[in-house]
Amino acid sequence: MKFDLEYLEKLANIVYENDLSEITLEDETKAVCFKREKQMPQTFIPSVMPATATSQVISTQQKTTEERKETSAGHKGKPIKAPMVGTFYSAPSPDDAPFVKVGDSISIGQVVCIIEAMKLMNEIEADVSGKITEICVQNGDSIEFGQVLMYVE
Repeated sequence: MKFDLEYLEKLANIVYENDLSEITLEDETKAVCFKREKQMPQTFIPSVMPATATSQVISTQQKTTEERKETSAGHKGKPIKAPMVGTFYSAPSPDDAPFVKVGDSISIGQVVCIIEAMKLMNEIEADVSGKITEICVQNGDSIEFGQVLMYVE
């Protein structure tokens, strides 16, 4: 059997065109094997992390600039932003009182709301302490990543 370049190219095309994973030809003295590794389709596997582990990475200077813009736009205090896309809930259940109201004092780590994302309820904890000056979303609203939920002074 003669293994010239033209013959080998034909074999490679046969492997490709017929979606084969491997073909081997051999005679008494020679062997040639074409292997084609099929790529696995890339799948998106979402991961849900606790809200406290999810945070935007913003330099201190950028964060200060953003806070100045928000304060100059008529808002008082530091924003608590949504760490994920989902549905905002102000209380643990429809019959319960809200976690926080305007005027309430909160501390770092206190649960201020729940965001439902992919059928999982994620408790959102405050990353600042102070007094709630404004709640920017209503119970049941769809929210985006980074959207301001409330302001704390």
